Amino acid sequence: MIRLLVVDDHPVVRAGMVAVLGEEGDFEVVGEASNGAEALGLVPRLAPDVVLMDLRMPVMDGAEATARIVAQPGAPQVLVLTTYDTDADIVRAVEAGARGYLLKDTPTALLADAIRRAARGETVLAPPVAARLADRRRAPSRPELTARELDVLRLVAQGHSNADVGRELFIGEATVKTHLIRAFAKLGVTDRTAAVTAAYAAGLIELPRG
Repeated sequence: MIRLLVVDDHPVVRAGMVAVLGEEGDFEVVGEASNGAEALGLVPRLAPDVVLMDLRMPVMDGAEATARIVAQPGAPQVLVLTTYDTDADIVRAVEAGARGYLLKDTPTALLADAIRRAARGETVLAPPVAARLADRRRAPSRPELTARELDVLRLVAQGHSNADVGRELFIGEATVKTHLIRAFAKLGVTDRTAAVTAAYAAGLIELPRG
């Protein structure tokens, strides 16, 4: 029996997934969460084999939650299930440690098969996602920032100070500066504004919408 934790901020989506997956004889949905922070708290208690993780959620997004979950001892596999297939989203999820990346329009039979494969430790990618990753490998090289460096730049893009970023990510201000210095070096810039602009131009982050 494969134990599942379903993480999505839309109750209707969660209910639909639970209903569909519950019809599979080898699946047991052991819990639901509406954001990454809830999922992080439930994983040690529920011990799922696979976490179905949405990406864009309040409180804590799916990439951050994935990174924290897979860092735990005996961590479950995380399978991203989202409507977004942009390069930046894919890279964040993969760097965070997701075992697979599927889109929400994946047919039920393929989703069930992907869950079984992820539970076995296989990497599972939706065809459009696999194609995008292949394109990235063929494209001219671009900066490879870590998930945490991208997190820092996203918050900087929102106008947060280093101290604010540290509080938001639960890290020290000195650590924030270290991430920024490394990002500057990778992007070939020397200041915060240039770093945000370069990361946006490379498709690594999105700018806040006014």
